[in-house]
Amino acid sequence: MKHARATNRRYLPTSPFNSTAPAPPVEDFEVADQVTHDKYGLGRVVSVEDDSALIIGFGTRLVRIMMPCAKLSKL
Repeated sequence: MKHARATNRRYLPTSPFNSTAPAPPVEDFEVADQVTHDKYGLGRVVSVEDDSALIIGFGTRLVRIMMPCAKLSKL
């Protein structure tokens, strides 16, 4: 006796099981924006490099953070 092979289920277009989670909106950072980072704490954007990296001043040190960064948020 042969077993039936499992087939992929077809979902309706409006089904919540068919869709993937929407991507979070990308934040735009500008010079002098106040930000917070999970590791470094509160800081201020010093410069923006081609929307791919930020240089942020956290107190006495400058940190270069590549974008997108889940640990960074604008205040």
